[in-house]
Amino acid sequence: MKISKIILYDEPTVPEIHLGRLEKFLADTFPIKIETRKDILMDLDDKTYEKFASIEIFDIKKSFQKHNPSVKEIQNERDGTDLSQEMPLYDGIEFQRIVSELIPHNENRIDILNVVFTNKLTCTFDESDFRYHGRSLIASNPAIISTTGMIEAPAKPKQYYLELMTGISKERIDEIKKKYEGQFLEYHDSRLSEIAKGYLLQTIMYYETGEAFCENIDCRCFNAHWQKDLFRSQIDNKKFCKKHEEILNQFKQN
Repeated sequence: MKISKIILYDEPTVPEIHLGRLEKFLADTFPIKIETRKDILMDLDDKTYEKFASIEIFDIKKSFQKHNPSVKEIQNERDGTDLSQEMPLYDGIEFQRIVSELIPHNENRIDILNVVFTNKLTCTFDESDFRYHGRSLIASNPAIISTTGMIEAPAKPKQYYLELMTGISKERIDEIKKKYEGQFLEYHDSRLSEIAKGYLLQTIMYYETGEAFCENIDCRCFNAHWQKDLFRSQIDNKKFCKKHEEILNQFKQN
């Protein structure tokens, strides 16, 4: 493996991620050193908060356009993402670029993989349909794993959306959500930590091999676009396909 160490940066607003469990999981899976650190996105200077505010997306049907943020927008970045309010979207590529500037110089190198968890919803612009899509993972170094993306990016059941369109009252909406409870991730969901393991594995495999995801739905490297497929690959199966299992074995032998 070209990776000699992985550093995981915490997201304290989502305690369900259980960084200690992720550290142990990686240490048991890969023959490399694992370290955990506090949230790298806290207690930043005003200039950095301004940078994050400047990459917020306001029109999902237009490719990235940097804007000059207001004082209020910069203050919102300083205060942190409030998931009870309207959720801001961020250009994932630009987000990753800003985060890379925060990594200590002596650890911003090819043999150390930095993984930053965030509750901000990172997105990338898709040229095939000319719109932004939420992403759980921006695979690079540093890699960005969006805990909000795990919940919001993979689609919920189609029937859920259809029924939700009929939810003309809060009571009706609550009734629909209860009907489909368990069929998709929710905030403060106990399954988030297990799902995060899969995204960590995808991050490492991508960084080591340069191959984007897997087409086998029963592999932990499968890029799920639906919540049901996410549960199948990361909760029900929790294994690599034969190809990625062989790659893992090669890592262990090196």
